[in-house]
Amino acid sequence: MNIRSTCLAVALAAVLVSPLARADGNLMPRSVLPLYAQECASCHLAYPPGLLPAASWRRIVGGLDRHFGTDASLDAAATQKIADWLQANAGTYKRVREEPPQDRISRSTWFSRKHREVAPAVYQRASIKSAANCAACHGAAEQGDFDDDRVRIPQ
Repeated sequence: MNIRSTCLAVALAAVLVSPLARADGNLMPRSVLPLYAQECASCHLAYPPGLLPAASWRRIVGGLDRHFGTDASLDAAATQKIADWLQANAGTYKRVREEPPQDRISRSTWFSRKHREVAPAVYQRASIKSAANCAACHGAAEQGDFDDDRVRIPQ
């Protein structure tokens, strides 16, 4: 193998293992901020920050006192630490550049496209409750794994 082929192979390997290009679909950063996991996952899935653009995360964290109908306020230091982490890990790739209506992941164009075969009634099942309950069908959602091959829709 010549030097050019070797360089090309190394570059390709780097792209394939980067967080945004991984074949397994894992969208959670390798290093999760413990404060984010603790505070956000106490009420719902600690959504991988790569699922929304930075502007959406900015509005969400800036409105924790009215967080989707709930007061999820945190002290200023915790809020800033979470905001900084979300901004640093927000989605920047093509499908996530869009700011979805009401900053809801489940209302984004890419989400609708990926879930187009799921009938609206499925989200009403007691075992699922809403489209925002990723973990109902994606068993490894907390790790940021949304691979289509591992989806299990509960009855």
